[in-house]
Amino acid sequence: MTHQSPPAYMPGLADAGGQVAQLRQVLALVDEIAGRQQAPMRHDGLDEAARVSAAYAHACPIVQRRFDRLATETAGWAAAGVEALLRLSDGGRPAGAAASVLGDALRGALAALAGTVRA
Repeated sequence: MTHQSPPAYMPGLADAGGQVAQLRQVLALVDEIAGRQQAPMRHDGLDEAARVSAAYAHACPIVQRRFDRLATETAGWAAAGVEALLRLSDGGRPAGAAASVLGDALRGALAALAGTVRA
C-alpha cells in the first residue's frame, strides 16, 4: 500500500477578475429585465476586475479557496435566477420585481467577493 499526499491546492481555473466581470454582465442583464436605468458604459468594471485579480493573486490559498467557493455558489444561483426570470417573461408574467431582488443580491455578492480578497 502506498501513501499518496493530497494534491496541492491550485487556484481556480478561471481568472478571479474574469469571474467578477461575468457576474457584472449577468447583473447588467438582470437590471435590464428589472427596468433599471442602465449607466453609460464605463471602464469601472474592468478596473474592478483588475483589482480583484491582483488581490486574488496575492491572497493566501485559503482566501483563494473561499473566493472560488463564493464565486461558484454565486454563479450557480445567479444562473438559476436568470433562468427563472426568463421563464416568467416567456410565460407573459412580469419579472421586474423578481429581477430587482436578484440584482440586489448580485450586488451584495459582488461586494462580498471583492471583500473576500480585500480588493
